Amino acid sequence: MPIIFSAIAPHPPIILPSVGSPEDREKVGKTIKFLQKLGEEVKEKNPDRIIISSPHPDWGFDVPLFFLAPDTSTKTEKILIGGKSPDFYLKQGEQFYFSKINPEEKNVLIASGDLSHRLKEEGPYDFHPDGEKFDKELLSGLKNKDIEKITNLDTLYPEAGECGLRSICFILGILEASKINYRPEVLSYEAPFGVGYLVANFKI
Repeated sequence: MPIIFSAIAPHPPIILPSVGSPEDREKVGKTIKFLQKLGEEVKEKNPDRIIISSPHPDWGFDVPLFFLAPDTSTKTEKILIGGKSPDFYLKQGEQFYFSKINPEEKNVLIASGDLSHRLKEEGPYDFHPDGEKFDKELLSGLKNKDIEKITNLDTLYPEAGECGLRSICFILGILEASKINYRPEVLSYEAPFGVGYLVANFKI
């Protein structure tokens, strides 16, 4: 099986011990707990390659790797996602599966990104009602494997201020193209700082 593991990982620098204070890290305790749990699973599976999609060229890659790739010798392929439509990246993921996934290798897929940044007035952006609606509907879409709903969320809630939707769609495209039986499982969702942090496992 070429796809052995897949997950969604938030990427706030504050979850790193070298960045976040103990008080701040305690507020995102579930996020850290489940990222570490997923990291243990990845290590046990001993993949040939870890593929990460992220909207950011810096911490979007580094933070998930801190938790999910403790073995730095693991071959890692980083995919930087831009600003085109979620459906575009869904199709990019499908094409990536057929052109870049070696069926003889064990691949891990990670969608790096945060959900809405507009959940609180004191958050990084001002509050907007689209934020909470976006996060709620994304979680619902994942639980129901409603791909069409997920790819339309930016149209339904254009002011959500998210950064992870397109990364998630890219990974979903790979999973859908692979035809494997996967079941999205939401492990935790926290938003103490006005940004939605989702940790999810695409159970394979």
